[in-house]
Parts: sequence; structure tokens; C-alpha cells
Amino acid sequence: MTGHPSKDIIGTEGKELKAKTIVLCITGSVAAVRCSEIARRLMRHGAEVFVVMSEMAKKIIHPYLMEWATGNPVVIELTGKIEHVALVGEHQSKADLVLVAPATANTISKIACGIDDTPVTSVVSTAFGSEIAVMIVPAMHESMYRHPIVAENIEKLETVGVEFVRPRIEEEKAKIAETEEISAAVMNRLTTGRDLVGIKILITAGPTLEHLDPVRVFTNKSSGKMGVSLAAEALSRGADVTMVYGPGKAVPPTNAKVVAVETTEEMYDAVASELRSKKYAVVIAAAAAADWRPEKAFDHKVPTSDVTEFDVKLKPTRKIIEAIRKINDQVFLVPFKAEYGLLDEELVERGYKRLIAAKADLIVINDVGREGAGFGVDTNEVFIVDKKREITHVPLTTKREAAKRILDVITEKMKSE
Repeated sequence: MTGHPSKDIIGTEGKELKAKTIVLCITGSVAAVRCSEIARRLMRHGAEVFVVMSEMAKKIIHPYLMEWATGNPVVIELTGKIEHVALVGEHQSKADLVLVAPATANTISKIACGIDDTPVTSVVSTAFGSEIAVMIVPAMHESMYRHPIVAENIEKLETVGVEFVRPRIEEEKAKIAETEEISAAVMNRLTTGRDLVGIKILITAGPTLEHLDPVRVFTNKSSGKMGVSLAAEALSRGADVTMVYGPGKAVPPTNAKVVAVETTEEMYDAVASELRSKKYAVVIAAAAAADWRPEKAFDHKVPTSDVTEFDVKLKPTRKIIEAIRKINDQVFLVPFKAEYGLLDEELVERGYKRLIAAKADLIVINDVGREGAGFGVDTNEVFIVDKKREITHVPLTTKREAAKRILDVITEKMKSE
């Protein structure tokens, strides 16, 4: 036996965290039930994960669960092995990140005050001294999260470089962030450079809805995941990001400005307003905006009883891409184009024609009919084409990795112009 079988999953979904060591610190929130999922998501992207638990965390989940999840022994107390120093002390094999998830109000305040009375708080204090990145993921009742002293302590920790992955406020609770958002934040912190600092980027994402009546709509299957991945990647590289976001299922990054829209007309107006009010350097039009809408939208639910046929006349929506160039002819414009069932050569050719018509700088094309590259999935395969017909093919990979490659090409092309 050469290693713990639970480690077989390391790197199966990506290599973004290859050779990175993460210490997952668990405190006594009921959200601790999510920790095996969080640990294994990080492992699937290449990380080695070690777990440290407070006494109260042990009352929520058993250490055996986390030993199974990670394939590593779990620290539940500090002994003569000086576990906190072994994990995050000042030495060559120290961890790359301490992730406190979930973090209770009690633990957040202790960390802010430099109190070390649990294995978790001692690990965090040691990490500060060793200049290791610390990320905190709060989870508690909403009233505790709104406590002014807790808010003050969060702000205090942010001033010394601690990054917070903000909770979801639902049912009067500050619920722990989604696993995907936590893993994305970790990858942001550990894998990217800061080559977009000071660059303003506008990203459209998600589908739009066109109403037939108050109940029925015309739309598409876009989840918004590609646009959200682009926003998260851009933020991690220092960009100032605004998202004009249709009703997608993916959760936008906390640090992005989000303008929520529903219809194509609303997206058109929001994009135009943003471009007139700010000087954006880049616009990435990743939204799957509806191309058609009913000529007449009813203000009541159209009855269906005793109806065997119902004709709907459609009219085209306004083209957002055309508006972008008219408002700002200097912005670096990158539209997306989705096709279905084409060979690579046809895909690229259609994309190039659209690039020229839109007077764009780059275009990103994908075939949503290909397995793993369609709407709603976590992966994508894209072709990036520029005005000289130079092609960058991004084979099937995670949407976050595809976003990284797209932004790499954008930054490279902007430097060369």
C-alpha cells in the first residue's frame, strides 16, 4: 500500500492547486457538515489538505470523517509534536494557505484579538507570524453576523490581509458560501498573478428572458457559469469588475459589482449606461442574450384550455454588441458566440465572420452540442480567434481554467496593440 486511497482523487478535476498545501481549520458551526465536500473539492483540483478541528467542531462531525476525506491525520489538540508549527511554522515545508471554514463569530473575534486557546486559533496565529495567507469563511445566525463588534473584527482582519468569503444571507442565517465559491476563492488566492490591477472590465453573463405573458417566457439554458468564472478570474488578477447579469444559476463573485437584469432590453440599457458612466478598458460579452422576443407580450396569462394552436410572432431584440462599439470605439471588445454541431473549421469560420461584423478584437466560440461544453456544465471547450485569424484552442477543461486562458490571451493582445 503506497498511500491513503482517499488521495486517489487529487488532481482529477484540475491541476490549479498542484503542489499546494492547505490547512482546513474547522470550528463549531453546524456548517462543518460541509467540510468533507470542501476538502475533497480542493483535492480534486490538486491540493494536499490537512485538517485542524476545535473541540466544538468535534461535537458536529467526527475527526474520522475528515481523516477519510483527506487521507491525512486530523489535529484535534496540540501536543509535543507542536502540530501548529509543523503545519504553518516558519520552514520550507509550511502550508500555502490556512482556510477557516466554517468560522464562527467566536473564532473570528478570537483571531482578531490574538487569542490562542484552540488548535484552530493557534494555527491561525502561527500562520500570521509565518506570513501564510489566511482565508475565513463565516457561518452563523444572521443576527450574530450583524453584531457591530463582529463586523468591526472582520474589518480589522481584512486590514491585515485576511480574505473573507462572504456568507449567503438566507432564512435569517449567514450561511456558509457555496463550495464552488470557496474553491474558486482559494484558487484565486494561490494560483494567479496580479496583471490586471487597475483595469476596468465589464462582463455580461447569463441568459435573458423574454415574456410572452406574466407566467411564460422565451429563454435558453445558459447558467451564467462561464461569465461568473471570467469575473472571478479577473478579480483575482486585480481587475475592477462589473457584471451585467441575467437570471443565471451561478453565484457572482462577492467583490464584483453586479447589475441584475432580466430581459435583453434591460441588458442593453445596463451595458450602455455602464459604458457611458465609466471608462472601461475591456468588455467581455459572455451573456446568452435572447435574439428574439414576442412582438406582443400579454399582460395576463394566456389561457390554454380548448386551444389547439397558438401562433406567436417574434421580432429581433436590439444587438448589445453593436451598441458597445457605437458608445466606445476604443474598448477592447471580446464577444462570445455559441454554435451547435459544427466541425472545428466551420466553428472558427463563423466566429471570425462575427468578429469582423462586430468590429471586435477577439471572439470566443464554442459548440454547445459537444459533450462537456454545453450550457449548465462546469467545463468548456473554446476557440479564441483574433482579427488576424490567429487561433487559440482551449481543449475541454474547467470553466475557471478556460477563463484563465481567455484572460491570458486578452492581456497578451492588449500589450501588443
